[in-house]
Amino acid sequence: MELKEIAVIHTDFPEKFGIPRQSGLVGGLQGTIIFSPEYRNADAIRGLTDFSHLWLVWGFSKAKKDHWSATVRPPRLGGKVRMGIFATRSPFRPNPIGLSSVKLESVTMDEKFGPIITVSGIDMLDGTPIYDIKPYLPHIDSHPEATGGFALSVSSEQLEVVFPDHLLQKIPEADRKLLSELLSQDPRDRFIHDNSRIWGLTYGNYNIRFQVHDNVLTVSEVTGL
Repeated sequence: MELKEIAVIHTDFPEKFGIPRQSGLVGGLQGTIIFSPEYRNADAIRGLTDFSHLWLVWGFSKAKKDHWSATVRPPRLGGKVRMGIFATRSPFRPNPIGLSSVKLESVTMDEKFGPIITVSGIDMLDGTPIYDIKPYLPHIDSHPEATGGFALSVSSEQLEVVFPDHLLQKIPEADRKLLSELLSQDPRDRFIHDNSRIWGLTYGNYNIRFQVHDNVLTVSEVTGL
């Protein structure tokens, strides 16, 4: 089977570090879907705006390996316990395919690029290939009685974010709350436990450096790219 890249999504994440581990965790994060020339046809999205949410099928373009492992160490478990690859959402899969549920924000028409779709709640790298777009059907896709396995068996406590005002002023006002929410999700590599380490997250046109101690994340530097 050959997968055709129908579009790419553009986001504010030029690198993998800091991207939310699941779609919807940070609802305000937006992405713009630009179709490949072959699929820039308004008829292909006729009726799409009748739906509030979409499924995106996409490729882990920066997480490919020549081999696969039957078990992985989920960050959700602190990187200490191995689980079967098919019991996790690890990007390192036999087929590097991702699935995200996102909110449809808008559909516009562009003279050059055709239909442009803006979605929110994204968890994808800038330039990620999109293989398919499907409507989310709440009467079928939602299962309130579903169980969450080990993903719900551990605490989902977020970090307290300390963002000094003189550094916050360097960020556009529209992005300040969103960035603080993103940092509260704890973007660190769960395999590394070093309170003295300074981490750097690139978001949009900024690099944000921070440290974490006792579940408090403190921003120490903000520089423009």
